[in-house]
Amino acid sequence: MTVRVVFADDNYLVREGVAGLLTETADIDLVETVADPAALLAAVATHRPDAVLTDIRMPPTFTTEGIDAAKRIRADFPETGVVVLSQYVEEDYAFELLSEGVAGLGYLLKERVTQVDDLVRALYDVSRGGSALDPKVVEGLLARKSQEQSSALLALTEREHEVLHELATGRSNAATAKVLFMSERAVEKHVGSVFQKLGLVHESDINRRVTAVLVYLEATGGSSAR
Repeated sequence: MTVRVVFADDNYLVREGVAGLLTETADIDLVETVADPAALLAAVATHRPDAVLTDIRMPPTFTTEGIDAAKRIRADFPETGVVVLSQYVEEDYAFELLSEGVAGLGYLLKERVTQVDDLVRALYDVSRGGSALDPKVVEGLLARKSQEQSSALLALTEREHEVLHELATGRSNAATAKVLFMSERAVEKHVGSVFQKLGLVHESDINRRVTAVLVYLEATGGSSAR
């Protein structure tokens, strides 16, 4: 399958270099190259490509233009996948891009551009509604999530830590109440507070318990022993 692609980058040398790589690839039909977000949106409206490849930082502010364009394209032309390119792993930008789902979206580091097979595979995957995330980006996102959850544990009171520890040993609310010499109702209140502080308010009770325990075990090195 040939993937029809529009490519956007404000840097002339990068634009020409990447365009040269893409035009030499049998599986890619590069239908247009552009230098700014407005031209990118116009090209997508005109060509209705299978996929878009775009730099994140473009005029006028050189911040999130590529991400903004990607979200606009996915909203207006859901049949078009988008791969954004970044010089560095920028977790804030990745979160912004993927905040509403990963379908049809990719985030690659620019160093991957010269690995043509990886680039073509990413464009093909997003054109089919899949996702393509650079391993370094995934690593950065996971590290940030882990850090956020570990930081959330610091917000727990001493009693909440004790309750969470008992949950990590597999005890029920009733068993935890007996061990900590509390009422079961008090344990329920502490458990609810733990879920709230860990941001686990929209999941089922079972999932919240499992996630809370995993966060605790990760932060304590995998040990539930006193």
